[in-house]
Amino acid sequence: MSHNEAVEPTRPGAGSRRANNPWLALLVLCIGNFAILLDATIVNTAAPRIMTSLGANIDDMLWIINGYLLAFATLLILFGRIGDLVGPRNAFVAGLVLFNVASALCGLSQSPGQLIAARVVQGMGAAMLTPQALVLISAIFPPERRGGAFGIFSAVTGIAAVSGPTLGGLLVTSLSWPWIFYLNVPIGLVGIVLAFILVPDLRPGRQHRLDGVGVLLASAGLFAVLFGLIEGQRYDWGTVAGPLSIPVIIAGGVLLLVSFVVWEARHPEPLVPLGLFRIRNFSLATVINVAVSFALFGFLIAFVLETQTVLGMSALRSGLTALPMTVTLSAFAPVAGRLTDRLGGRRLLLAGLAVYAVGITGLAWISSGTATSLTFVAPLVIAGAGMGFVFAPMTTEAMRDVEPQLSGAASGVLNTARQVGSALGAAVIGAILQNRLLADMDADAARRSAELPPAYREGFVRGFHDAAHRGLELGSGQSGGVSLPPDLPPSLASRVQVMVHDIFVQAFVSAVRPAFAAVVGVLLVAAVCAGFMLRRHRRPGAVDAEPVLAAGARAAR
Repeated sequence: MSHNEAVEPTRPGAGSRRANNPWLALLVLCIGNFAILLDATIVNTAAPRIMTSLGANIDDMLWIINGYLLAFATLLILFGRIGDLVGPRNAFVAGLVLFNVASALCGLSQSPGQLIAARVVQGMGAAMLTPQALVLISAIFPPERRGGAFGIFSAVTGIAAVSGPTLGGLLVTSLSWPWIFYLNVPIGLVGIVLAFILVPDLRPGRQHRLDGVGVLLASAGLFAVLFGLIEGQRYDWGTVAGPLSIPVIIAGGVLLLVSFVVWEARHPEPLVPLGLFRIRNFSLATVINVAVSFALFGFLIAFVLETQTVLGMSALRSGLTALPMTVTLSAFAPVAGRLTDRLGGRRLLLAGLAVYAVGITGLAWISSGTATSLTFVAPLVIAGAGMGFVFAPMTTEAMRDVEPQLSGAASGVLNTARQVGSALGAAVIGAILQNRLLADMDADAARRSAELPPAYREGFVRGFHDAAHRGLELGSGQSGGVSLPPDLPPSLASRVQVMVHDIFVQAFVSAVRPAFAAVVGVLLVAAVCAGFMLRRHRRPGAVDAEPVLAAGARAAR
C-alpha cells in the first residue's frame, strides 16, 4: 500500500453516519477491551475452585492460565494485519464472537482438557479483537481529540488489568467459578450488536496479500519466546523434554524473530512494515510499553502474593486492597488524555513514569508482616496517579505519526509489546522473589533450627527448601506451604508453626523489596526513553482518516 492511500468506508450505513460522533464507538471498543483484559487476570483468583471442581493438577491449571496468554500474544501481529485486509470493525466483531463462544465453552467445561482448549480459542478471539481498537480510535478521532479518547480507553485498560482479583473473588465467593466466564457472554452480545450500529466499517483502499512466511516466522518465534518466559519458572529454567530446555526454546524463538525481520525487510507487502520503527516516537513508545507492562504485571504478582500469602487476605480482600490504585488510575487517565491533546505526551510521560516509580518505591518501603489494607492506600494512590498519566500519552505518541494504512500493523506491534512486557515482568519478578525467598528462608531456617531437638532440625530446614517454589505458585497461606517435620510431638507443634510463619513472612518481606526495586529500575529506563521522544509534530506524509471518513459519509448521502 502506498503512503497516500487511506482507510475509507466501503458503504453508507449507521457506522458511517455516526463517524462524526465517535464517542459511542469508543464505548463499544472499551466494552470489548475490558472483557479480554479482565480474563487475563481473573482466572488466577478462581484457580483453587477450578482445580477442585475439575480434578485438575498444577500443570493443568498453569495451562488453563497460560494457554490463553500464549494464544493471545502469539497471534496479535497476525490479526492486526488481517484487520487491515478485511476491515478493523469486521475483525473486531469476529473476534468478539469467537471470544464470546469460547467463554461459554469455558464455563461449560467438564474436564481440564476441555477448559484448556476453550481457553486457547478464547485467546485467539482476544488476539483478533484487540489490535482493531487502536486502529479505529486513530481513524475516527481527529488528532486534537485523539489523546482524550486514548485516555478513556487507557483507563478501561488499567481498570481491567487490576480489577481481575476483586471481581473474580466476588464471583467465586457469591456464585461459582464458571461465572467468571459466563460474565463475558452478556457483555459480548451487547458489544456485537452495538459494534454493527455504532462502529464505522473502514476498509483499505485496495486488497492486499497476506505474508504467509512472515506469519509462520512471527507466530513461531513469539510462541517460543513467550512459552520460555511464561513456563520457565515451572521448569526451573532448565530441561523441558529431552534436549529441549527453556534457554534453548527462548534462543530458538529469538532466532526465528531475527529471521522474521530479515524476511520482512525483503518482502513487498510485509506483515510488519519495518518503516514503522523509523518513526522515533513509535519505536520509543513500543519500548516504554514493554517497560510499563513489565512494571504492572511484576507489581501485581508481588502485591497479590504479599497480601494473600504473607498477610493472609482472601482473594476478594486483596483485590479490594488494590482498589485505591484502580480508582485513581481511572480518574487520572482521561485527564491525562485531554492534557496530551493540548501539551503533547512527552512531558506527561516523564512525570507519570516518575510518579509511578515513587508509588512502587513507597510500597517497598512500607512492606511488613503486619501491614493492613489501610497501610497500602497512600503508595497505591500515588502509583495509580502515575499509571493514569502514562497510558494515554504513551498510546497517543505511538500512533500520532503512523499513517492510517499502517495502523493495524502498528497496533499489533504495540499490543504484542505489551504481552511480552507482561510475560517478562511475571518471569523476572517471580524469579527474584523465588531466589531471594529461598536463600533467606534457608539461612533463617538453618539458624532457627538450633532451637529444636536434633532429630527434627534436618526435616525443618528441608521443609522450607521444598516449599519455596510451591508456595510462590499456589499462594498457600502464611506458612508458604511449608510442611512440618513428620512425627513432630504435639508439645512442639504449635511452637514450630509459629517459627515457620515468622521465617516465611520475614523472608518474603525481604524478597519483595528487591522485586519492587527491579520494577522501579525498569520504570526509570522507560522515563529515559520518554526523554528522547520528539516534541509534538506531524509527519509530512501522514494522512488523517477523519476528513476521508467524513467525506465518504457525505458522498454516500
